Amino acid sequence: MEKIQGRAYMAKQKKKKIWKWLVAGILLFIVAVCGICYAGVTYYYTTHFFKGTIINGIDCSNLTVEEVKYKIEDELMTYAISIKERGGVTERILASQLGMTYVDDQSVDRLMAEQNPITWITHLSKAAETTVSAATDYDKERTDQSVKALQAFAEGNYTSPEDARVEKGETSYEIVPEVEGNELKLDEVLEAVHAAVENNETEVNLDELGCYKEPKVRSDNKRLKNLVKSSNKYLTSETTYDFGGGDRDVVVDAERVMDWLVEGEDGKFTLDEDKVAEFVKTEMAYKYDTFGLTHTFKTHGGETIELKGGDYGWCINRDKTTEQLIEAIQSGKKQELEPVYLYSAKDRSANDIGDTYVEISISAQKMWCYKDGECIVTTDVVTGCPAKGNDTPKGSVWAIDAKKRNATLGTMDTMGYSSPVDFWMPFTGNVGIHDAAWRHQFGGSIYKNNGSHGCVNTPHNAAEKIYNAVEIGTAVIVY
Repeated sequence: MEKIQGRAYMAKQKKKKIWKWLVAGILLFIVAVCGICYAGVTYYYTTHFFKGTIINGIDCSNLTVEEVKYKIEDELMTYAISIKERGGVTERILASQLGMTYVDDQSVDRLMAEQNPITWITHLSKAAETTVSAATDYDKERTDQSVKALQAFAEGNYTSPEDARVEKGETSYEIVPEVEGNELKLDEVLEAVHAAVENNETEVNLDELGCYKEPKVRSDNKRLKNLVKSSNKYLTSETTYDFGGGDRDVVVDAERVMDWLVEGEDGKFTLDEDKVAEFVKTEMAYKYDTFGLTHTFKTHGGETIELKGGDYGWCINRDKTTEQLIEAIQSGKKQELEPVYLYSAKDRSANDIGDTYVEISISAQKMWCYKDGECIVTTDVVTGCPAKGNDTPKGSVWAIDAKKRNATLGTMDTMGYSSPVDFWMPFTGNVGIHDAAWRHQFGGSIYKNNGSHGCVNTPHNAAEKIYNAVEIGTAVIVY
């Protein structure tokens, strides 16, 4: 019985031993298989990058060095620079337009050499991101050509900058603001693009980098502001010259003065005095001077005649009036002025003779005196004797040069006569109107053979009335 139990125990122990060896063998086999597999994977990662490897943002899992290089090169060819321009415009320059190429600097090879393939299992659940230099080269000449070909440089696509300036407005000088424009500086754009390519940047903002041409003078320029202020000082004046009212008034206002301001080398506006003088001559003297010019006159009998020459009328002193106007403009005031005259008439209207004058008809041997439009004297007269060459000047308008009571005309020594008169009114040289007490008859044809020495001999009462009615400067019309 004991022997039987002993054999059974021995058999059981033997069986256990066999199972141990069997399990150990299986385990060893599994370990061997795993080791072989691990070794195989390890060997694989001696030429391939670990799973989850990211290089320059590119997933390089299980790729060889050459495959990674191809991927990097492909990625580089997608490179482009965005050129940000004014006005919200963006242009792009592609890698191909830059002549860009990938330069293998062995950085990917070094990265593979640094990879420990035995540790591949630790990379199964995590990504490893790495950046390598990915060196590139580009064609500078092609890049320059691509930059020059941008639409921003095309003729007609850009506006050159303009400086702020002072210009004439309708009634004043104004600052015209500068024009920013959008004209680029080529050299600076080229420099910016080259720098971006070399630094692998993808955007160039031309405005921020100061690549645009800029106005040199802006509207806040102190000199411009002072210039407008000093120029507009002249334009606050308004000078009115009265030449008879209505459309005969001459107004020198801001609009007219603006044409007389000229800009000097220092940028300041000053009054061109030559232009003022020219205005006084052409717009005042030439238009409204009447002295010695043709006068149209309606005679006592109703006939309209033309009278030329003489010394009656208006004549502006151009130099003095120019000085006067310049001072008026510089004062900046609004005022009414009268020109400075060399000679003055009695009426400033187109009919400068007015309605107070003396009219003498040689052929009729008549004289009329009008006062304020009313004929107050009608008288016969005796004028110069044509037979003796003493004709009274005619065909013109003269002004009474003087008025004298109790005058003596002529001298016995030099002129062969001496005639005392009560009323003497010369109007051209020694020819004038006066009473003639030595005559008892007037009018008719007396003058032809027994006329005066040239004066207008007048009855005493008529001479007195005329003397009291007229002033020095009153017109005398003789025809």
